[in-house]
Amino acid sequence: MTDNELLLAMSDLLDTKLKAELQPIRDDIHILKKDVQMLKSEMQEVKMDLCQVKLYQENILEPRLNTIEACYTSTYDRYKRDAERMETAFSDIEILKRTVENHSIQLQRLA
Repeated sequence: MTDNELLLAMSDLLDTKLKAELQPIRDDIHILKKDVQMLKSEMQEVKMDLCQVKLYQENILEPRLNTIEACYTSTYDRYKRDAERMETAFSDIEILKRTVENHSIQLQRLA
């Protein structure tokens, strides 16, 4: 066998061996490519779902929360304003009570 034939045989042997050892790696790469495609598809679905959630928040929840906030704020303002008036009313009632008691005592004396 000549040197060229020997080199050619060694080259074929190496090619065969490399192909055999590289095939599992190629198979793994093929599987990984499929997995990546599936992940891309799932990520696209997640993005769409997130977009729908954002739209729901913006168009449904946020206006409702603003309405609730406005209601509570106006109620708070009304209670705050009336609480100050109630203090005055309590004082006035206390004065009226004493006046009625004094007038009752004076009327009993006259009777």
